[in-house]
Amino acid sequence: MANKPILLDYWPSMFGMRARVALREKGVDFEYREEDFSNKSPLLLQSNPVHKKIPVLIHNGKPVCESLNVVYYVDEAWPDKNPFFPSDPYGRSQARFWADFVDKKFTEAQVKIWMKKGEEQEAGKKEFIEACKILETELGDKPYFGGDSFGYVDISLITFYCWFQAYEKFGNINIESESPKLVAWGKRCMEKESVSKSLPDSEKIVGYVAEFRKNNLGSE
Repeated sequence: MANKPILLDYWPSMFGMRARVALREKGVDFEYREEDFSNKSPLLLQSNPVHKKIPVLIHNGKPVCESLNVVYYVDEAWPDKNPFFPSDPYGRSQARFWADFVDKKFTEAQVKIWMKKGEEQEAGKKEFIEACKILETELGDKPYFGGDSFGYVDISLITFYCWFQAYEKFGNINIESESPKLVAWGKRCMEKESVSKSLPDSEKIVGYVAEFRKNNLGSE
């Protein structure tokens, strides 16, 4: 099918996972193409010449880049099923705010946990737990960040959930004891087929991080 979307992705990327979840939540049939970061495909370099990063969604021959932008695009391109945003302008603005918080605060903190050692890692652990608690407060007693329906903020954050085991192992933290509501939310999201089919097994992520730390930090 000529108009079947193509997703350029990399399996452990929480950013690529966002695109996978969004497409499956909409019931979109797409072609998945795994990228090799050491030998990026000509299609990736052509489709995202500015950042040369995944994910890239190619739809009707046109590339859409940057994960949250891809999720936003998917919601608008396939509007008839499972809207990602509230219907009111304020609700949509709040969803964009919290997704941006995840991208800026949560992402930076978690990177320090699995990619760093020593003081930098300790700082990252503190920032990560603080971000978890802030997100947990925003979630409150709602099933999802958008209320009763799974939406934009949930998609922006849930893809980190399969990394939690790696953060705990290599950061020596217990996320559930610090943020039980956030972990309960993660388990709830994992019951959705669009999520469970899109996120790799946590043990596989642990192995990926172990290999990274061995090769780059000299630790197991």
